[in-house]
Amino acid sequence: MGRYVSKGTQSGTDRHLYQFNWRPGIGDPTIGGWVTVLLYFLAVISCWKTARNSYLSDWKVWYAISVLLFAMGINKQLDLQSALTELGRVLAYQEGWYANRQTVQLYFIAAVAFVCGWGVIALIVDARRAPLPTWLALLGATFLIAFVLIRAASFHHIDRLITSSIFGFRWNWILEMGGIIVVLLASRWRQNQTK
Repeated sequence: MGRYVSKGTQSGTDRHLYQFNWRPGIGDPTIGGWVTVLLYFLAVISCWKTARNSYLSDWKVWYAISVLLFAMGINKQLDLQSALTELGRVLAYQEGWYANRQTVQLYFIAAVAFVCGWGVIALIVDARRAPLPTWLALLGATFLIAFVLIRAASFHHIDRLITSSIFGFRWNWILEMGGIIVVLLASRWRQNQTK
């Protein structure tokens, strides 16, 4: 199964392995999904307003957080990580390393984690003298990055946890919205400090 087989000789069960099946669409069409997207964009606007205050020494951090949240809000509903997963699966099968895909997934996750970690470290260095609201926003943004990385890694026991519910609310909504709300509140707090 790990070696490339021409498309003409593949069985019907293997057909899904070489076909790119992702289509653009709404990733989470539930009320919770839309509320999460709304929160992302409210936080983007708030962080952008915070960053535009020319008196702030930590304006770069707020711009970076707003760009990050914008990208995450777009991804939330377009489900672009699923397209990347599909592309990886098709390439793995066609290039003959499908049997070793878990190793490649781990390397990919490690590379993404390294890049995200480097970005967070750069922001922390830039914000070393920043006030508490900025640190709180960085904490919320770091939590969101970690949450998305773990969700994208698709570890089955984590998937079961975040898709389970408590009082009718799915854990992935609670965790993701919680991180966004922390950033949003920190942004408002920082804006109030400069009035």
